Amino acid sequence: MAVKCPAVAIARQILDGFDDYREQFRQITNLGRERFEKAQWQEIQDASAARIQLYKIRVTLAREALLSEHGEEVLMNIECWPQIKKSYIGQIDLRLDDELSETWFNSIFNSLFSHDLISDDCMFVHSTRPGLSEHDAPMQIRTYRPHGDLAAALRQISEDYRFAVPYANQEGDLERLEEQLRASLPDWVCKDPELCIELYSSRLYRNKGAYLVGRVFTQDEQWPLVIPILHREGQGIRMDAVIIDEAEVSIIFSFTRSYFMVRVAYPAEFISFLRRILPRKHISELYTSIGFYKQGKSEFYRALIKHLETTDDKFVMAAGVRGMVMSVFTLPGFNTVFKIIKDRFSPSKNVNRETVIDRYRMVKHVDRVGRLADTQEFADFRFPVAKFDPECLQELLEVAASTVEVQGDEVLIRHSWTERRMIPLNIYLETANEQQVKDALEDYGLAIKQLAAANIFPGDMLLKNFGVTRHGRVVFYDYDEISYLTEVNFRKIPEPRTPEDEMSAEPWYSVGPHDVFPEEFPRFLFTDHKLRKLFKEMHGDLFKASYWQSLQEAIREGKVIDVYPYKRKEVE
Repeated sequence: MAVKCPAVAIARQILDGFDDYREQFRQITNLGRERFEKAQWQEIQDASAARIQLYKIRVTLAREALLSEHGEEVLMNIECWPQIKKSYIGQIDLRLDDELSETWFNSIFNSLFSHDLISDDCMFVHSTRPGLSEHDAPMQIRTYRPHGDLAAALRQISEDYRFAVPYANQEGDLERLEEQLRASLPDWVCKDPELCIELYSSRLYRNKGAYLVGRVFTQDEQWPLVIPILHREGQGIRMDAVIIDEAEVSIIFSFTRSYFMVRVAYPAEFISFLRRILPRKHISELYTSIGFYKQGKSEFYRALIKHLETTDDKFVMAAGVRGMVMSVFTLPGFNTVFKIIKDRFSPSKNVNRETVIDRYRMVKHVDRVGRLADTQEFADFRFPVAKFDPECLQELLEVAASTVEVQGDEVLIRHSWTERRMIPLNIYLETANEQQVKDALEDYGLAIKQLAAANIFPGDMLLKNFGVTRHGRVVFYDYDEISYLTEVNFRKIPEPRTPEDEMSAEPWYSVGPHDVFPEEFPRFLFTDHKLRKLFKEMHGDLFKASYWQSLQEAIREGKVIDVYPYKRKEVE
């Protein structure tokens, strides 16, 4: 006897679950301004982590409610789902967040079924929504026309975006912003009577900063525009800078940053606006940057499918030293690496599979301060065998047979992470000129310091575990030994007791499982004496236990240390 399928009711309940999630998401997001005005820095970080966890929690609750209401016999009948999907499409047709609701439907379906059952008949492998148009004017923007008077336009912006907390020095801010804007734009642009400034009406919040985002444009040209705003506790609000360089704005929206809190009534419209000012950013990155990381994951997957269908690209092993824990492969024409856990680790690694998974998931929830590559976790990827270079597939089958399996003409990847592809720092330094070497080493040290300021200790700080982005920034991407800084015991090496101690190949002192001796870093990190000397001149404080201990003390006292996602000059 056929099972009756109440498709309309099931679709309605799935959508109700989505509305519950969206309301919870909005409640967390919409407190961004209040937290900023009250300088609740720790609460901001807690809210960011809670919002990331929210999606999984609400999917689980929605799944349990569906099973309770309709039972396994109905919900686990795959033949019902084309009807449920059809009804769902009708119910989301007039929504302004319909692309997000499709991804939610997919999450509910995947929580019930094996990934073997993924198909467009039962879920939204491809979206049914119209594609985004970056030429549609967003509704939530404010427009300013200087008519040759930049000072007046900037003053109006400062008034329109006031906070409950007063400016510390509004006149000084406006003078500095005008000076920076004139220095950044050609003189003829500043004088152009058609010059226009557009800003999104909602401020974006992240960590200790607020941001106005928009563009500066004439009839023929445009520049992205970001105005970072700081709250100096006890002093007031400061409009900190004007940024119109596309590379610098791109870094602010980088895949290495935590997600923004921003009020958006129509997410797709805001993404279209961002695409207009950051055309090199993929839509998946932009959705992720404002907290819709599951939508970012959907858009990434669709882009990957399209790339495989429309190119002759094949998976190959990624460049760099082979990992002791992870095996990494990539598509040369697709700016992503795929990472899987090996079946056996190098004897020097004191971690197991569960620990590695936990640490990779940890990165999703911490403040990445522009120095940790964001990841997406996938289960049961299926790719055609023909899309693998034979040597690549052979290596994956050898080192990760429990994760990689050939099934007929398909390769099943049971579990993997994706990350943005970068040039490994050790490879970058091999071909870099003298100035590039200095810049990379300077940024390498800054990366370590900024991670430490965010309570993150990379663990394995070898050059091969850091990458260089297209903007020349150094980013950490190997997480199997990552930990919170406050969990580490930084020690100074004790003085030798005897001459025999000093000559001994083994330590004459006890070493605990969490003990780290920064004095050993130079020898450990650099086999090249020239690089070691240069790095010590730049960041020699990293080789002292006292440096790390002072950071730990500040973090334990509840201080959230400033790490800026843009170049700035401190102003008294």
